[in-house]
Amino acid sequence: MSIKTLIAKYHVAAPRYTSYPTVPYWDTEGFDQEKWAYAVRKSFTHSNQQEGISVYIHLPFCESLCTYCGCNTRITRNHKVEHPYIETVLKEWKLYQKLFDSKPVIRELHLGGGTPTFFSPENLKLLIDGILSMAVIHEDAEFSFEAHPGNTTQAHLDTLYQLGFGRLSLGIQDFDPKVQLAINRIQSVAEVSLVTQQARAAGYHSINYDLIYGLPLQNIDGLSDTISSVLTLRPDRIAFYSYAHVPWVRPGQRRYTELDLPSPALKQELYELGREMLKAGGYVEIGMDHFTLATDSLYQAEKEGKLHRNFMGYTHQYSKLMIGLGVSSISDSWTAFAQNVKKVEDYMSLVNEGKIPVFKGHILDQEDLVIRRHILNLMCKGETSWAKPEQQSEGFSKGLERMMLIADDGLVMIKGTELKVTVLGKRFLRNICMALDSRLYANQPQTQLFSMAG
Repeated sequence: MSIKTLIAKYHVAAPRYTSYPTVPYWDTEGFDQEKWAYAVRKSFTHSNQQEGISVYIHLPFCESLCTYCGCNTRITRNHKVEHPYIETVLKEWKLYQKLFDSKPVIRELHLGGGTPTFFSPENLKLLIDGILSMAVIHEDAEFSFEAHPGNTTQAHLDTLYQLGFGRLSLGIQDFDPKVQLAINRIQSVAEVSLVTQQARAAGYHSINYDLIYGLPLQNIDGLSDTISSVLTLRPDRIAFYSYAHVPWVRPGQRRYTELDLPSPALKQELYELGREMLKAGGYVEIGMDHFTLATDSLYQAEKEGKLHRNFMGYTHQYSKLMIGLGVSSISDSWTAFAQNVKKVEDYMSLVNEGKIPVFKGHILDQEDLVIRRHILNLMCKGETSWAKPEQQSEGFSKGLERMMLIADDGLVMIKGTELKVTVLGKRFLRNICMALDSRLYANQPQTQLFSMAG
């Protein structure tokens, strides 16, 4: 089967599998605050003594709306919102402290959004000092934050570096002026170059660029110029994502129509162009959507079979417990997921009432745990096995039956109790994992829930 035929065949709506079960298939009726608290306590007792925990803090504010964005944001130019929000996050962190039986050891801390650099350096210091005052920093801790090149100052970089941050992720998406105008995300090569140089001079050891293919008005020449500029700037990591067109979830994407988007064939050309240019430029393909230099820790983690994937994306660190703080944040205890309320006002109200502000979640059953581990293996290692009884389940067996059709197309190889993703199959990783998705196949969606694969 030709690659074009395969692309057409597998161009279907598919999850990105930052979790299993995926959020639309959480059993929210079987979830409650008490079950979540129990899961956190149980996970913390083990995790804190072994590998430490991860903390994700969602800072939702942005001064303008990037229309491509699928994140939970609040658009405002009123910076008076910063201090009350920080106070609430610290109160939420104190609520979690009541569930812990010792001081938490933070191994991974990430600031996402929104735009974390919407907040002043002084207020970010107030936030991080408050978080760390109730915790111990792991000896191998990694602190990272997302930033908009247009509003990230030297003071932001210096302040966060002094607080222990060594990783910076810059949202670029595309340098083509036409595309930037369509998605309302304006930053020049010069701005990105300046922030990159300042970060390196300040001492940051890892810089990531986010790029997206499939954006409105994107074309071959424009993306080629973008990647050429990126290769000149030489970030340590590059996340090269497929644009997720979900206007039924993010109304801002209705600023343009499907007619403005590249066709499936052109989108695949854009992906192939970017992939080949990055590889020719010295980057190694890691997991799904990620490229790194051979000096980067993600490369070493994949090489050693230690790559991990969670709601924050790929990481070389593994923490069984991840606590999400802030509006809409998702937490993961390994045996349970929980998501905070999505409106800032609701979030602040619940926290000020002394309640952990989760509004939905999922308690994983034994079959969920089996399938979760296999999907995580495929996402991080490109292979999985099931020789032991605890690695098997009825739902997984049905998934293997579906996987035989994918094997027939040459995307995976199945031998005995082992499955490996082929070189060809790597670009169809979402489709491969979807074959094992027991909950999705048990309840096929009547409307589109996910973005298109590829």
